[in-house]
Amino acid sequence: MLTLSGVSASYGAVRALHDVGFTAPEGKVTAVLGANGAGKTTLLRTISGLVRADSGSVRFGDRELTRTSTERLPGLGLAHVPEGRGVITELTVEENLRLGGLGRDNRVRPERLDRVFSLFPMLEERRGATAHVLSGGERQMLVIGRALMASPALLLLDEPSLGLAPRVVAQIFDLLGGLVADDGLTVVLVEQNARSALSIAHRAVVLSLGRVVVDEPADVLARDDQLRHAYLGF
Repeated sequence: MLTLSGVSASYGAVRALHDVGFTAPEGKVTAVLGANGAGKTTLLRTISGLVRADSGSVRFGDRELTRTSTERLPGLGLAHVPEGRGVITELTVEENLRLGGLGRDNRVRPERLDRVFSLFPMLEERRGATAHVLSGGERQMLVIGRALMASPALLLLDEPSLGLAPRVVAQIFDLLGGLVADDGLTVVLVEQNARSALSIAHRAVVLSLGRVVVDEPADVLARDDQLRHAYLGF
C-alpha cells in the first residue's frame, strides 16, 4: 500500500503540490486525474524521489520513501515509467528489457523475460530489432515491459496513452487491468484520458492546482456528472 500524507513539493520558488494526501490500495489501480498543470507528473516524481518533498510523508508498506534514495527504489519493488516512452534507441528490444531486469537485484532472470514476452508477443517477435524502428505504441509497450522486468509491487505510470491510437490505448489498459487482477500489481496511473483511466481504476484522485479536490472510488466519480464536468471536462 502507498500512503501520502501532507506532501508538498516545489520547483524553485513555485509550489507544485500543496498538502497532498491519499492512499493507493494494494493490488488496485489508483487513477490520478486533472487538467494540464495540475501537478500529476510532479506527484509521481515526488513519490519516486526525482523531486524531493518539501514536507510530508510518502510511505510504501512500512518504508518511508522521502528518506530513501531513488536508486534503491527498484530493490524495494517500485518502478516508475515516466511520460515520453524513453527507450534507448541504439539497443535492441531485448537489451532494453534486460536493463530493466538489472534494477531489482542486478540479475536478469530468464523467467522475467519470458513473462514480459508473454504479455507483449510483439516484443518477442522484434527482440533482436533496435528500438529506433519501433512505433510509438510499441515503444510504450517496451518501456512498460522494461519496468516489469524488475517484478515491481508498485508501478507508477505517467500518461501511457499520450499520442497513441485508440486501439493501442485499449490494449495497454487491458494489459494493466490484467496485471492487477492476475498478479496483484498496485498501479498509480497518471492519465489525461480520464474515460479510459476510470474504466480500469478502483480509486480516483483528482488534482487541481496541486491540491487534491476529489478522492473517492472510481465508479462513483464516473457517475458524478457535476464533478466530471467541473474537473475532467466530460
